[in-house]
Amino acid sequence: MQDARFINPLHLALTSDLSLIPDMPRSQVKYVGRFAPTPSGPLHFGSIIAALGSYLDARHHQGRWLLRIDDLDTPRLQAGADDKILAALETLGLHWDGMVVYQSRRHEAYQHALANLQSRDLLFPCYCPRKLVKGRPYPGTCRQREVEKDRQHALRIKVAPGTVVLHDLIQTEYRQNLLDEVGDFIIRRADGLYAYHLAVVLDDAWQGITHIVRGADLMASTPRQIYLQQQLAVELPVYAHLPLAVSQTGVKISKQSMAKDVLLLGAPNTVLFNCLNFLGQQPEADLSQAPVRELIQWGIEHWQLSRVPKLGSIIAPEKYRTT
Repeated sequence: MQDARFINPLHLALTSDLSLIPDMPRSQVKYVGRFAPTPSGPLHFGSIIAALGSYLDARHHQGRWLLRIDDLDTPRLQAGADDKILAALETLGLHWDGMVVYQSRRHEAYQHALANLQSRDLLFPCYCPRKLVKGRPYPGTCRQREVEKDRQHALRIKVAPGTVVLHDLIQTEYRQNLLDEVGDFIIRRADGLYAYHLAVVLDDAWQGITHIVRGADLMASTPRQIYLQQQLAVELPVYAHLPLAVSQTGVKISKQSMAKDVLLLGAPNTVLFNCLNFLGQQPEADLSQAPVRELIQWGIEHWQLSRVPKLGSIIAPEKYRTT
C-alpha cells in the first residue's frame, strides 16, 4: 500500500468517497480503473478508444472507473478543455465514479515524494539541455557533477542496472534494460514542473488504481513507471495497452496532429459503434442505430479483452483520420 507520508488531509479532502482513499485494504476493491486525459484540447477518436476500453474493462469486472485530469503540463493546456472533456464523456455514456481529481491540486504530494527519494540519495540535479539526449539514452553526464547553486536544473532519478519486464494483458511481454535504453530519467523538469512519470505513479497509487488500460504509445515509458513504483514501495497495477488509432500513413491520431473533436464527426452512438469495432468487440450490425445507453450496456456485457487486436496500431475509420 502507499506510504502514509504521501498522503495529507488536503489530498483526502478532494473527495468524500472512501473507496478512493488508498489506506483501504486492496482486497476490498477488486478492480479500480481510470481515464486520465490531458486538457490540451477536445477528445478525438484515439482518446475515446482509450476511454471506452478502460471503461468497459472496469464495468465488465464490476469495478470502479475514476476520472483524473492530468493538467500538470501547463504550456500544453487549453482553457476550458477540461469542461469539454467531461461533457463529451457524459454524452457518450461514460459516467465516472467519485469526484474528478486534478493533478494541479496535488503538488504537495509530489514534493513529498521528491523529498523521500532525495533523502535516499536517488536524485541528482541535471543541467544538460534537452537536445543533448533527445532520442538517445541519458549518458549520466551530471550524475557525479558538482552541484551548482542557484542554477536552473532538472532532477533525474538514478537508474539501477537490470531489466524491467512488463507483462501486458494485450500486447506481448515487453522488456527494457532501463539504464541502457533510457538512462537516468527526469522526474522534475528544469522549468519546475513535475514529470508525468512521477505524478502518474503517485496518483495511481493514491487512488488505489488496480488496472490501467491505455494506448500502446505509453508502453515504452511504462518501465520507468514500474521502476518508480518499486522505489516508492507502491503496488504495481495490471497493465493493458490498446492499439493506437492511426492515419493511412501511420501517423497517430492526436491533438498534435490536429485531430478533430470526435463529437463533431458523427452522432455519439455512431462513434461508440465504431470504437467497439476498432477494439475487436464485433457488435451486431443492427446496433449501429442503437441509443448510447444500449450500446454501452451491450459493450459491458460482451466485453472481451482477448478480442482486442494484439497490435501496436490500427488504421482508424476514414472520417476520424487527420492525414
